[in-house]
Amino acid sequence: MEDKNHKQEERIRKQLAFSVEIDKEKEIGRQTYLASGSRKEDDAEHAWHMAIMAYLLREHANEKIDILRTIMMILTHDLVEVYAGDTYAYDEEGKKSQKQRELAAADKLYPILPEDQAEEMRALWDEFEAGQTPEAKFAHAMDNLQPMILNVASDGISWTEKDVYLQQVLDRNACTHEGSEILWDYAVDKYLRSSVEKKWLIASEEEKKAL
Repeated sequence: MEDKNHKQEERIRKQLAFSVEIDKEKEIGRQTYLASGSRKEDDAEHAWHMAIMAYLLREHANEKIDILRTIMMILTHDLVEVYAGDTYAYDEEGKKSQKQRELAAADKLYPILPEDQAEEMRALWDEFEAGQTPEAKFAHAMDNLQPMILNVASDGISWTEKDVYLQQVLDRNACTHEGSEILWDYAVDKYLRSSVEKKWLIASEEEKKAL
């Protein structure tokens, strides 16, 4: 009985230690502004927003998805950034070391948990990174669309601050349609075209016509 209680106590200790460690996600800043434009969001706010979006928009996924698995993938996909830091979507230099930094972070973070949960959480992260399952594809679509809708709502502040090109956004969203053709078509029609017209995104005349 004493041994059982000790194991349970140790399990709880590890679970709560992990919970405290991931609180650092609230301190990881991103480059996307809130819809109000008052300040930039942090990683935890980004994940929360995406999770709600996934629940609301799940009917538009290309394939049937397990929404709970998708939401958990969304809520945990950036936890590695408590060690690796956020890599801005259009920071080409930062992206060169991103994979290596995040793999090292995953190897450090998930073992804080009890072994079975460490394997479960790591598997979710690996699944998101691979982007091959219906759930991972939809989670990636949310990850790409969430900053886009905030950029539009905040009058393109982060795009204009960074002199972002339309082609950069299109490259970033190259696989968004794999999660939801409907949502990608909507984003192009309602967000990207107007953003180019308002000069929030830089585009050539040819690119404007092709959009």
